[in-house]
Amino acid sequence: MQNTKIITLLVLSISSLFSATSSANDTSMSNFSYDYFEARVGMSPVTYGLGFSTSIHPNAHIRAEVDTEFESDFDSTAAIGFHAPVNDWADVYGEIGLRGMKVSRLFKNETEFGIEVTLGLRQWLGPQLEIGGEVGHLTINHEDKVFGSIYTRFHATELFAIGIQTRFNDAYGDQFMFTTRFKF
Repeated sequence: MQNTKIITLLVLSISSLFSATSSANDTSMSNFSYDYFEARVGMSPVTYGLGFSTSIHPNAHIRAEVDTEFESDFDSTAAIGFHAPVNDWADVYGEIGLRGMKVSRLFKNETEFGIEVTLGLRQWLGPQLEIGGEVGHLTINHEDKVFGSIYTRFHATELFAIGIQTRFNDAYGDQFMFTTRFKF
């Protein structure tokens, strides 16, 4: 009987929280768009990548991306995540995803799959300038790895942005990248 009362109170409080949240803002619950296509070029080593993200809820999104050197290798991720405003100019986000890699320096040309968890922050510095960073944990091939990135993105128009990104301890090591993002 006691458990039933506790569960009922939890369900009622959670449902009232969701109804209050959804009535507050049905279109977007964040300061940034999570609906985009991205193309990027990495330096040292030279890699090429594509990414895609779309919102599936006012506070949730899915993301897929792949990078390659075009030498029978790849680094891919498919993730689901949340995003929420921290204040009027910043969002916090997190994701859990499936990561697949075939990188010769790591796995001797074998394809390995693992789980990735990331947590990041995006911040507006001005009307067109965004900065951000993330830290993540990857478990793949019975190894644990911590990785991260920082970036700056200039939003030239409402639908187009260019940026620079530095990745640390990722599939291709430490890497500098040029990125373009197309909002849809």
